[in-house]
Amino acid sequence: MVEPITATYVQEDADWAITVSGRGKELTARAPGIIAARDRADQLVEKLGGDGKTTVVHLLNGSAFEFTQAYMTARLTLPKLPPLEVPPPGSVPKQKTAEAEKKPQLPPSKQLPKEVEDRKPAAETAEKKAEQARA
Repeated sequence: MVEPITATYVQEDADWAITVSGRGKELTARAPGIIAARDRADQLVEKLGGDGKTTVVHLLNGSAFEFTQAYMTARLTLPKLPPLEVPPPGSVPKQKTAEAEKKPQLPPSKQLPKEVEDRKPAAETAEKKAEQARA
């Protein structure tokens, strides 16, 4: 019969104390949040070793449900971000707008030779004239 490994979590101020017990051993650690505590518990389970698949029961206040609820709430809660500030129209200096309109510089390996770049506008103009003639 496979003995389950138990990971018990206790919140102490902002930190979490973790105790992992099973296979006749007990390991403890601390972590700054419940997500980090869960990751640390996995590391402790690996230290306990064992071959094959292990079953780990995570408990908060003696309840697997309470642990799952706290862990999933932490995982799914978005961080609090300051509100996005949109400047009023016309308040952006022209210098910044001109910089934003520039094309990003390609790395040297991706750049076309200067001769090709110089011929590009002429080729584009010829294509446009041909399209206009067809229309």
